[in-house]
Amino acid sequence: MRIEIATAPGDPARPNEDFASVAVPASGQGGTLVVLDGVTPPAGEYGCRHSVPWFTARLGGALGELSVSRADLTLRELLGDAIRRTADAHRDTCDLSHVRTPQATVVLARWDDERVEYLVLSDSVLLVEDADGAVSAVLDDRLDRMPRETLRSVGATDGELRNKEGGFFTAAADPDVVRRAVVGELPRERVRTLAAMTDGASRWVERFRFGGWGECLSLLHKEGAQALVDAVREAERGGPPSRGKRHDDATVTYVAL
Repeated sequence: MRIEIATAPGDPARPNEDFASVAVPASGQGGTLVVLDGVTPPAGEYGCRHSVPWFTARLGGALGELSVSRADLTLRELLGDAIRRTADAHRDTCDLSHVRTPQATVVLARWDDERVEYLVLSDSVLLVEDADGAVSAVLDDRLDRMPRETLRSVGATDGELRNKEGGFFTAAADPDVVRRAVVGELPRERVRTLAAMTDGASRWVERFRFGGWGECLSLLHKEGAQALVDAVREAERGGPPSRGKRHDDATVTYVAL
């Protein structure tokens, strides 16, 4: 098994708000992958005394522990329990109903000798390579499907769209959001590789158009996770962004099963 994790902050002067982990039990049977992309609130609109890195560390840590210890739970149930546990950690000190309560996108995968399960919530990406080398992307594309005029009128991260019907959903304080997650499972024998990335890294495909998802995974195979992050950073330095931040926290987790 080959495992790689690469991550870089969008701004070296600010904490990285992403989270990534891979757990492989000592028994060697199965494993789990967790990638979170913390949502940066607009200046002056922060709804919690805790930081986004605090939130992603809590939520990611809970997901890592539960995904290994609770094989009896579905991935939706795992995420719901992790959200609830994290919310309980600051329920008495913070307004969890605030639209800017800390939140994150989620990629979660778990595998054993028989199957590979996956969950994606919001705009991080999970790539799956099958036994024949074909690559597919598991996406929660609600944000991409929203009319551009709607995004322009209220802003892509505005509270009018986030975690509301007709908008898009992230893991925040309400466990019920797990119903919105994209989930599925595949036979273990049909899966060769998994790769999860936050949207700061998936820009290689989605913004800069250097290639499709298959070419992206090929780069990971040949040059590794850090090479993908470095390629995105180089492209960002080469010109102005088409929209949004020039640089974003970028995280890639690669597992060759």
